[in-house]
Amino acid sequence: MPAYSVKMQFDRAVPMRDAVTLSSDLYLPDAPGKWPCVLMRTPYSNATPENIEKARRLANHGYAVLIQDVRGRWDSEGSYYPFLQDADDGFDTQEWIGQQPWSNGRIGMVGGSYLGWVQWQSALRRSRHLTCLAPRVMCGDLYSGLVYPGGAFQLNVMMTWGMRTSAHTAQDIHYHNWTEVFETLPLRDAIEKAGGSMPFWRDWLDHPTYDDYWEQADTETRWGEITVPALIMGGWYDLYSKEAFTNFNGMRQHSGSDAAKRSRLIMGPWPHRLSQSSKCGDVDFGAQSQLDLEAVELRWLNHWLKDLETGTTNEADEAPLRLFIMGSNEWRDETEWPLARTDWQDWHLHGLGSANTARGNGYLSREEPGEETPDRYEYDPLFPVQTLGGGNCCSPEIVPWGPYDQRPAEMRPDVLCYTSKPLEADLEVTGPITLVLHAATDGLDTDWTAKLCDVHPNGYARLLCDGIQRARYRESRTEETLLQPGKIYVYEIEVGVTANVFRKGHCIRLDVSSSNFPRFDRNLNTGQPCADDASPRTAKQTVYHAGAYPSRLKLPVIPR
Repeated sequence: MPAYSVKMQFDRAVPMRDAVTLSSDLYLPDAPGKWPCVLMRTPYSNATPENIEKARRLANHGYAVLIQDVRGRWDSEGSYYPFLQDADDGFDTQEWIGQQPWSNGRIGMVGGSYLGWVQWQSALRRSRHLTCLAPRVMCGDLYSGLVYPGGAFQLNVMMTWGMRTSAHTAQDIHYHNWTEVFETLPLRDAIEKAGGSMPFWRDWLDHPTYDDYWEQADTETRWGEITVPALIMGGWYDLYSKEAFTNFNGMRQHSGSDAAKRSRLIMGPWPHRLSQSSKCGDVDFGAQSQLDLEAVELRWLNHWLKDLETGTTNEADEAPLRLFIMGSNEWRDETEWPLARTDWQDWHLHGLGSANTARGNGYLSREEPGEETPDRYEYDPLFPVQTLGGGNCCSPEIVPWGPYDQRPAEMRPDVLCYTSKPLEADLEVTGPITLVLHAATDGLDTDWTAKLCDVHPNGYARLLCDGIQRARYRESRTEETLLQPGKIYVYEIEVGVTANVFRKGHCIRLDVSSSNFPRFDRNLNTGQPCADDASPRTAKQTVYHAGAYPSRLKLPVIPR
């Protein structure tokens, strides 16, 4: 293929249906002709070096590239309000592109995080010009995927990301005392304490249940309206790891065309920034963990926008699912999620009533429990368990992301640890992880957290995935139901997704507690509205694992 020189046109004013114009930079091959277009819509400035380099590289390969500042950001007109304006604006931009003299009428979209969100949203509008997507690290359901996972407010992300993007240009947030800001009570006042002004912050807090506010932009209820294929990319330590598979299954099973049902997913051992280093958190997964995602994406675009295949591989006919298996540190192609050959195993919680800390007597095994003493701890919202890595975003220098040693948290008396015996052979766990927890508290509401860890022979406890469940939303995310103090309830906690080989001699560990702060806001255990509560109380927590209350970890074991 020829390598084209590039010509550029800056600050093109693209009109929206309400006469607001959005600033767009255009990169074109410097040659006669009409070109397929790659569209990138961003709140992070269309003039970053990374965007410019990517646009020029794609133009070298014969694509027109339009990078657009979303409404109310940088050089674009209008007022910025995240997430809810992007369907119409994306559609209007695609229709405008289709009418330009340099356009051949085909459009693909690329980009990650918010740049992935705008892809899912505009696809719902079905522009005749939109042909394919390549969304990275983004959910389709804002409520459960981003703002309220398990019903708990995802504090770190919503506050740090929100502060950064709340004005026309980027705000520097590194001079705040984040420890103090995160601890602000009531939560509603936290933004003002940090000197910010975020109208949407109050809207997020005013809608703690899944209602019309969230439904209006929920892709997961509308898969059938999407008719273009998506190359989805995610990371095991991204905050949207579980949602990557939700999107994959939604597109493969429920989308509105045969082409869309040929969507694919690539999942690597990465945080929110995909494949930028072999090292994630504490762990170096090796050079083999790195993929040239730009090259993979280009093959995808060539297939759908140019009907072009390279070599002997038909891009769209490759395996739909490519997974990096941690522990063995290898890539493997699969066809479905969860894997059809999964052996769903119950690993039961056991103990003698003192599972507190990693030195306690809690343990995991395949044996069903008999009559056992429950485990107890006190959860004090003023002394929460600190976040130690995991699927966080978007400021790892403020709250770290990735796999880190959980032993500092596991030495707290308010963390229950259930550890298997050292494994006699390698054990692969690949799939969604669920904890069925029988538990009680002495208050009207509380939180339950769960972490899955791979414990090495030297004691290092590598975090694989974690989750949370706010008790008042145990039955429904649309309505809250407070607790009866002292009553035993059953909670199904989505711990997350993973693909990991526990090596021979390693142990499987489950950590159970009631806080993971500041990744999630603290439940003050009062039953009052969480955003406005400023009167924390200590909760007395009890976890049961007797025959009548079989708390268990459901593991997707893959035969090897």
